[in-house]
Amino acid sequence: MASLSPVDVFSSFDKQKILKLDEYYEDEFSSADLLSLDDQLGNYITNMRRDDRFWGLNDLSELSMKLVETKKCQVFQQVYLLIKLVMILPVETASVERAFSSMNYVKNKLRNSMGDQFLNDCLVTFIERNIFLEISDDDIMKRFQEIKTRREQL
Repeated sequence: MASLSPVDVFSSFDKQKILKLDEYYEDEFSSADLLSLDDQLGNYITNMRRDDRFWGLNDLSELSMKLVETKKCQVFQQVYLLIKLVMILPVETASVERAFSSMNYVKNKLRNSMGDQFLNDCLVTFIERNIFLEISDDDIMKRFQEIKTRREQL
């Protein structure tokens, strides 16, 4: 992430480290995209360092907004995608940590023998409890009855 930082006119830019990020996002980048990304990164850093509109930026969110404002997100599409993915990473990490934390509440020593499907169902209801509080118990029971009936018909 630091290699993409715009601080001090992109002083931390490291093309090789940025290219390693593609390993984490292989579903997002085809082999052709990776070749394009390699080329784009060279053009991107030269362009960014020459354009004084990008000087003085403090973080990736400011950089992404400036890329959109100047429409350079269209010129450097793979780089922009990578910046967006890197910005999402902390949020996704927090979501996973929250799910594991919730699992400790749901699957304690007393319920350690529950199956994966039941554990998954319990986790969904625990993590999304605010949504479930808005739904009446009768509606939930009705929905499960409909599912049960459909399964029996198959």
